[in-house]
Formats: sequence, C-alpha cells, structure tokens
Amino acid sequence: MTPERFFLELDPPEAQWQDLPHVVIVGGGFAGLKVCHALARKPVRVTLIDKRNFNLFQPLLYQVASGLVSEADVASPLRQMVGQAPNIQILLGEVVDIDPEAKEVVFNDHRYGYDHLILASGSGSTYFGHEEWRPLAPPMKILEHADEIRRRLLMALEEAEQTKDPEHLRFLQTAVVVGAGPAGCELAGSLIELMHRAIRYDFKQLDQDRCRVVLVDVVERVLPTMHPSLSEAAGTYLGRAGVELKLGAKVESIAPGRVSLVTTGEAGEPEQLEAATICWTAGVRASRLGKLLADRTGCEVDRGGRLLVEPDFSIPGHPEIRAVGDLCCYSHTGDGKPLPGMAGPAVQMGGWVARDILASLEERRLPPFRWTDLGSMAVIGPFHAVADLRGLHVTGLPGWVLWALAHLAFIPDTENRIALFSKWMWQIATRQRTALLITGRPDQHLGVDVGLQRAVREEQASRTAA
Repeated sequence: MTPERFFLELDPPEAQWQDLPHVVIVGGGFAGLKVCHALARKPVRVTLIDKRNFNLFQPLLYQVASGLVSEADVASPLRQMVGQAPNIQILLGEVVDIDPEAKEVVFNDHRYGYDHLILASGSGSTYFGHEEWRPLAPPMKILEHADEIRRRLLMALEEAEQTKDPEHLRFLQTAVVVGAGPAGCELAGSLIELMHRAIRYDFKQLDQDRCRVVLVDVVERVLPTMHPSLSEAAGTYLGRAGVELKLGAKVESIAPGRVSLVTTGEAGEPEQLEAATICWTAGVRASRLGKLLADRTGCEVDRGGRLLVEPDFSIPGHPEIRAVGDLCCYSHTGDGKPLPGMAGPAVQMGGWVARDILASLEERRLPPFRWTDLGSMAVIGPFHAVADLRGLHVTGLPGWVLWALAHLAFIPDTENRIALFSKWMWQIATRQRTALLITGRPDQHLGVDVGLQRAVREEQASRTAA
C-alpha cells in the first residue's frame, strides 16, 4: 500500500504545499503544541496526531479532582489553538506503529509518510508491576482520572451524611494519597481543605474532626527533589492543615478500601489503612511509543522507558526522528543529569526542535540546546506554596502568588487563562469551589478508550453481523 505522504493528498493539495517538507508530530501536550506554534505559517507541512482533541494543562488536574475548577478550564481544543494555521492539520487517532526505514507512521489503518517525525506523546502512570491496583487507586494523569477521584470522594461524603456507625464514618471520611511529590502534596492539601470546608458549610451530620487524609511514600521527606528547607516547610504546613504524613513507608498491597504499608527497616505486621478514597501519584512511565521505537531502531531507553536521545533530541542513526518532553531522557547538560519531566523543559525542547528543523531547511546550524532552569514549585494549600527559583526559596503566600503567575503564563489558551484567574479570585473572595459535581458511573472513567471511534453505517453493521 502506497503511504499517504500528507493529509492534504486525501484531497489533492494546493500547489504551494506539494513540495514542502512534511513534519509529523505525535502528541499535543506542552512540547507538541510548542512545535506547532513555532511551525505555524512556516514553509513546512505539519500533521499533529493525538488521541485526544484537546491540550490538557496537566499541572492543574488536582484542582479538577478537588472541585476547584472544571474540566474545560484546564483543556483547550487543539483545532482552535493551532488547527487554523493553513499549513497545520489536526488528526484524531493513536499511532500504533512506526516504520523508520520507510519513514512512515501507522494509525487509523493509514500509513503516513514523513520527512521529520517528532514524538511528544508524554507519559502515563505506573504501579511498579502491580497493575491490579489501578482500579482501586486511580492515578491522576488525564481528565477522566481527576473526575473519578472527585466522584469517589464526594460520594463517600454523601454516604457518610446518611451513616450513623462511627467506624464506617471514619472509613468514609478517610482518603489516602500515595506519592509525596508535587502532585501528591498538591492533591492531599486540596482534598483536606475540600473535606473541611464541605463539612463545615455543606453537610449537616458530619464531624470535621473525623476527616483524615494520609500522604504515603517510601521517601523520607515530601517533595524530595526540592531543597530540604522547602520540603520541611511543605511538610509542616500539610501537618498543620490536617494531612497525616507516613513517610519511609512502602505500599505492600492495595485491596478494596485498604492500603497495607511496610515501614522501611522495621519488622512486624504491615500497617493497615482503611479509606474510602485511595489515589495514586507515585509512579511515572514514558509513553509506550518509547519501547516501540526502541524495538524498531535498537535505540536505548532508560529504566522509565524514556528514549536516550542525541544533543539535538534525535534518535541515534535516525536524525529525522526526534523525541521531546517526557518521552526523552536528555542528559546532555552541564552536570549530566537528565532534564526533569516538567512543563518548562518540554516547552523549551519543542521550541528548539522546531527552530532546528527550520534552520536545517535553510542549510544553517542552530546553536546547541541550552535549558534555562526556571525553578520548581508546588502549591500545598489555599494561598500557600513553596518555590525554588534557581536558589531563591519562597514559601507561603508569596510562593502562591509566584505559582499562580507562572501557571497562568504557561497556560496556552487565553480563554482558560481568564477563566482560571476569575475562579481563583472568586475562591479568594468566597472560599467556595465551583465544580463539585458528581458525574458518571462507578469506575467508568478508569477504562476510558480514547482515539478515533468510527461511525458504522447500517449496511456495514449488517455485513459484519452476518
């Protein structure tokens, strides 16, 4: 089957596009979207392929899970963001194979040729070999996960409002968050604040003192990648807010409504935590396209499945294939440490790769990639955050202001930026959350299957059935 060189050839392209290089981008996250913006209206033809038709601002998923904002506030349609550029086409689907020798990607039963392939498919969650835990402890990587966490917590509170048994009340008002990194700390701090406020103002029968949020991790301090002073400040604040820290504790097993913990270096029976809501933020794995490409080209991946790339983000032996964002392990830095999987590096990677492709078309070389470290930050409670701005440590309200400004700046859609700012201001004025809706059926969000779902005509369905 002859590959389709470019989407416009499904309907013959205009003469001005026929001989331009074709850039295929897989993934519309931070890195992929930045590539699209940089290549818009440039002398290249661009196809962006994604399983979802929107860009998700993942750092604010915890606010969806805890009812601070709605789904539409953190997601923006790709077609409205970059699809209106005349040289960019958005296609919904999942890439299932890559043929590096033929320079083709396979998805939706089509084979598309490319001149440049940019893989920016991001990362997912891992349970370290215990996938059976996934339905019991939802991760927080996509909108459906955040919806499921919110649904479980609010349903537990609704059931508690009608329960008289003290032991069952304690169970229903307990949440466990596994993982003490930024996502775990942000989620734990937001959940305890949601529970306290809901019980204080919205529920008549519940006792705020019964609320319990437990943050669990095998590490010895929260936010282990940040400066120890910021970790201490974050841990102290979470403790005062009512979050119980169980650090140095490894999850041995998860059963319905129960987490078994083994304390590092201690013998004895595992500690049992009973909770109606269990959330998982502990593990990150690269997109499966990393392993797929490694199988096809023989390139190396690290322990997390990330592709080991060259200084120009290309795959060894295939300069036309680049990996950026969470899918790449880029260690060509001054200290040899791989770049962190955060929005800042992903955006910078995408911008540099786009400029490098344009430079190559003009037969010139771009200066080597240099990452500008903008620092790291995490919000751990209402108007309280910790920030490490290249050695400048800020905590409390000033940290929250810096966090809010940074996140508003990174949000790619102006409408979402305005909506989030207004909702944050409303929360400051009223302390009310605006998205406390219980939607969906139990667990329907966990097995979500995304990508193109073809409509079937009646005669096709009849032939299939026959």
